Amino acid sequence: MTGDHYFTAQPASDAPPREVEFSVADRDYRLVSAGGVFSASRLDPGTAVLLRKAELPVAGTTGDLLDLGCGFGPIACVLADRAPASTVWAVDVNARARELTAANAARVGAGERVRVAAPDDVPAEVSFAQLWSNPPIRIGKDGLHDLLLRWLPRLAPDGVAWLVIARHLGGDSLHRWLVDQGWQVDRHASQKGFRVLRVTR
Repeated sequence: MTGDHYFTAQPASDAPPREVEFSVADRDYRLVSAGGVFSASRLDPGTAVLLRKAELPVAGTTGDLLDLGCGFGPIACVLADRAPASTVWAVDVNARARELTAANAARVGAGERVRVAAPDDVPAEVSFAQLWSNPPIRIGKDGLHDLLLRWLPRLAPDGVAWLVIARHLGGDSLHRWLVDQGWQVDRHASQKGFRVLRVTR
């Protein structure tokens, strides 16, 4: 056993590759995953709800989109596939997750438009038209708040963030906290115990 978590920067656990298949908006995806990253063996149920219930970008969407905590890249790949005129930033502290996301972006033909980066490597001047995240609840409430306080202010003035949080892991309390921080928050959808939140300025 190792002490690896999906938010470990350099996972040391074995990483035999595996394929994860899922469908979003009538498109089938087959991505490669491996141990040591978030939801390594399947599309996480929360991510599935987010991609099913949030308003996916359209072909004419432009600008920079952010997949925050990208894991092996399912959100980033869907965003890049749906919005070929945009640039997708796939950000994760986990080096293995970043490698997998880069490989998966190439798999879906978006390798040139998905910029995979560690958090500190995203240029400070980049602002985001959209932010998408199934945020890492397991880092704890303080860590989660710090994460959102760092990245939500980088939304463009008319930008939108889509977040999915399990209700039993604090989805409703996070909603209230975001409102207290001055954000406009709408519970866009609820399904299978998850809240999909739409966050704007």
